[in-house]
Amino acid sequence: MTDPVTFRFEGEPIAAPRGASIGAALWAAGIREWRLTHGGRPRAMFCGIGQCFDCLVRVNGGPVIRACITSATDGDEVTRG
Repeated sequence: MTDPVTFRFEGEPIAAPRGASIGAALWAAGIREWRLTHGGRPRAMFCGIGQCFDCLVRVNGGPVIRACITSATDGDEVTRG
């Protein structure tokens, strides 16, 4: 992996190629769910292009955002949406 970035997801380090989305990095790391619906059903990437809201995460304690269209950035703290 050339020029990787590393962020933490729920405290665990995740390495990704620079420019990859958070969603792609989580998927590549084998993480297949990172959000629960109000009814408790697991969600992760669905459309992968920012049209749905299944892949929501929080970055550095901010508001929920779509992981599929947010670039992974070195040092970010990502938590479940």
